[in-house]
Amino acid sequence: MKKFWEMKQSANNANEAEIFIYGDIVRYQWDEQDTTASSFQKDLKALGDSINQINLHVNCPGGAVFEGIAIGNMMKHHKANVTAYVDALAASIASVIVASADKIIMPENSMLMIHNPWMGVRGNAKDFRKAADDLDKIAESSVITYLSKAGAKLTEERIKQIMDDETWLTAKEAQEIGLCDEVMESNQIAACISDELFQKYSNVPEILNQSIDKSKDNEFRKKLIADATQNSALIGTILGGL
Repeated sequence: MKKFWEMKQSANNANEAEIFIYGDIVRYQWDEQDTTASSFQKDLKALGDSINQINLHVNCPGGAVFEGIAIGNMMKHHKANVTAYVDALAASIASVIVASADKIIMPENSMLMIHNPWMGVRGNAKDFRKAADDLDKIAESSVITYLSKAGAKLTEERIKQIMDDETWLTAKEAQEIGLCDEVMESNQIAACISDELFQKYSNVPEILNQSIDKSKDNEFRKKLIADATQNSALIGTILGGL
């Protein structure tokens, strides 16, 4: 099982680190003690106490809610300033991780996707009622994070409607509601979105469906991997999930 993240100290600045979250956020136990969240925390601690700037790069369709909440809280409470870059997509719980950063930067062709949490349920009517109540409580933790980041630009009523509607936000739309601080020029990597994403969500924008040339996508991914491997200042190994 590969980790879905990669952390590296910047070669140009001993006080700066790069973190990449590429791929599904999974809940996994590598051994008896080492779970996803604890492993992420150990890697974060291994960067050292001198780190005062973290550049968090995200291209992620979402995944395990509680693992994502834990990672977001680690970012929020880290002593370093955290700048999140949405390299392509931050969907579902990945958008909560991004919202935990001090600053969010999005290329103009990247997106956030915000929705209510899901849960697979088996059992009787009582089980389903409890599951619905649990999902409401889980959603509330995301609401708190979004509102904390957006400030006066976003109301609780508005963010709950956004979540109910499974809303896909462009960089400019995210900026309008306080979930993006800076919009930058289009990023080529934003075209690299997995086919698997479209099977998970119901309201994927048509422009994303049309933008992928499947015959070229694999070659593009191979080029990204090759480029990343050569960039020893940022990535020493192929990123999990790319």
